[in-house]
Amino acid sequence: MHPAPLFRETDPIRLAGLAAEHGLALIVAAKDDRPAVAHAPIVLADGRVRFHLSASNPICAVLAAAKTALVVVTGPDGYVSPDWYAAADQVPTWNYLSAEMEGPVRALTSDQTAALLDDLSARFEAGLAPKPPWTRAKMDPAKFAAMLKAIVGFEMTLARFEGVTKLSQNKSPDEIERVALRLAARTDEGSRKIAARMLSLP
Repeated sequence: MHPAPLFRETDPIRLAGLAAEHGLALIVAAKDDRPAVAHAPIVLADGRVRFHLSASNPICAVLAAAKTALVVVTGPDGYVSPDWYAAADQVPTWNYLSAEMEGPVRALTSDQTAALLDDLSARFEAGLAPKPPWTRAKMDPAKFAAMLKAIVGFEMTLARFEGVTKLSQNKSPDEIERVALRLAARTDEGSRKIAARMLSLP
């Protein structure tokens, strides 16, 4: 978490929007002072974050023992060159959006994990319209049941939900616009998205 209060993001609507837009999260837990990390798609709703992991992933045992987790979603980002400022004596930096979710975590039952898989596929298949959405009804039930045994679902209750919105707010409006236009001219999607966010600052 960036320590500058100017960049601290606490609006739950904006944070939830970022999590919904990007979907894939970094799951972090620790045991005996050693961190364990995995990536997983998430569903965020009603103050809860649900995700699933391979049952063979070592982080599952860490989550079960630790009872708490950190879930991080990273949004668009872009490198900012000091040469883009009008002011002298600047340094390189990085503008970005992120959301952090922290709280107690518990394992889901088999039925709850199956429901999570249904929710995940419905959410991400919707983004592929007009393709007809995939559902597990297209699978052999026995095959699905076997695959379900190979994963573990988790649910985290949000105790902390905050993030970073770093868009050069510590610079003048002219400098923000100047940097945003440079970012908008780049070819990567992250830089262009960050530029659009900067240009929409109040």
